[in-house]
Amino acid sequence: MLTAQIASNATIPPWVRVFHWLNVVAVALMLMSGLRIYNASPLFDFLFPRWITLGGWLGGALLWHFAAMWLLAVNLLAYLAMNLASRRFFRRFLPLTPASVLRDALSFVRGKLSHDNLAEYNALQKLAYLTAIACLCLLVLSGLAIWKPVQLPLLRDAFGGFDQARVVHFVVMAILAGFIVVHVAMVALVPKTLMRMIKGR
Repeated sequence: MLTAQIASNATIPPWVRVFHWLNVVAVALMLMSGLRIYNASPLFDFLFPRWITLGGWLGGALLWHFAAMWLLAVNLLAYLAMNLASRRFFRRFLPLTPASVLRDALSFVRGKLSHDNLAEYNALQKLAYLTAIACLCLLVLSGLAIWKPVQLPLLRDAFGGFDQARVVHFVVMAILAGFIVVHVAMVALVPKTLMRMIKGR
């Protein structure tokens, strides 16, 4: 009981909170400008409403996208480096097994998934955050393949060519957008998590 109480009161390190909010800004800018870039050369039979895009025109959207890309890439690398160096990555996200994911998914469906200890992620949270991290890495890599297809031929070919890299970039962006929607919904259901990410406790 005492151990659980200590864990529940554990603070979020300042560097985690800084990286989190920088990531929020970078991802928001990239999503909105990316939708404007998509509209200029759509992959599928639909366009996004202009009011959720950023940049006004293709050139402006590209400028926003590239600026946010550097913020996202540097922030992501620093976040991963700090997590690995401090071993926080292994403490927070591992172990993760199919059995634990299934168990927590069933608990969630039954409405019995506990949020008492905010300092410890359940298996569904671990899976969601690891998926989001993987999506961010894929977005950066596929984005580089699209941006510099001639200069980075190995990276371009790893995605199956320029056109396939565009499809990967879009699909992964859609998955990340889905994660954001669920993440915001969960924060709305458990608002004290927002205060922890602002204040650290």
